[in-house]
Amino acid sequence: MGQRVLVVEDEEDIAFPLVRTLEREGYEVSWVDTGQRALDDLAGIPADVVILDLGLPDIDGLEVCRRAREAGFEGAIMIVTARAGELDRVVGLDYGADDYLSKPFGLAELQARVRALLRRTSHGFAAPADTDPHGLRIDVAARRVHSGDQEVPLTGKEFEVLNILASQRDKVVARSRLMADVWDENWYGSTKTLDVTIGRLRQKLESVGVTEKIVAVRGVGFRLEGAAAAPDSSVQG
Repeated sequence: MGQRVLVVEDEEDIAFPLVRTLEREGYEVSWVDTGQRALDDLAGIPADVVILDLGLPDIDGLEVCRRAREAGFEGAIMIVTARAGELDRVVGLDYGADDYLSKPFGLAELQARVRALLRRTSHGFAAPADTDPHGLRIDVAARRVHSGDQEVPLTGKEFEVLNILASQRDKVVARSRLMADVWDENWYGSTKTLDVTIGRLRQKLESVGVTEKIVAVRGVGFRLEGAAAAPDSSVQG
């Protein structure tokens, strides 16, 4: 199951494009149009990100944010609102929001913000005790990676690339997404920078016996997957 996003928005003409855009990104998306329905949804089904409008018909979005945090919700909350004042922004963050996006906003910007929130709040993944002891363990908060008891020394860019691939484990992540998320959407340098980073990352993982492999999908991107029975010489970085 993919990462889940809950859209809390009472205006259909805003909600529908959001839902379609996020679903095309591969997220599992639910939509509710009131604050109470949002709280009920979060009480029953965990979400990784909540996109929360402040101007809801029943409960103010700030109150929804506060109640969700008090109930123990640990996912990311991004407030979207037509209220552009600095005071509203500060209050929203004080109530437990992680990010704040003013209307009107571009869908590309919202996608980038959601991906950034998922990177910051994801707990990575850990191999269960009965699986390969050389599987990856990623501590996002500490920005550290371990294989068994051994730490894998990574640069900041290497960590970001690995974390994104791990969050989409066994799925192909496009080169364009990795460049936009790890470097910058306005990066004008060569995309060979990504290939060099992937090459160093592979070497470091292999040097400590990590069983997961970073596989290149020609013309598309890269995928993190479990160790293959034998190397595939047809796959090139």
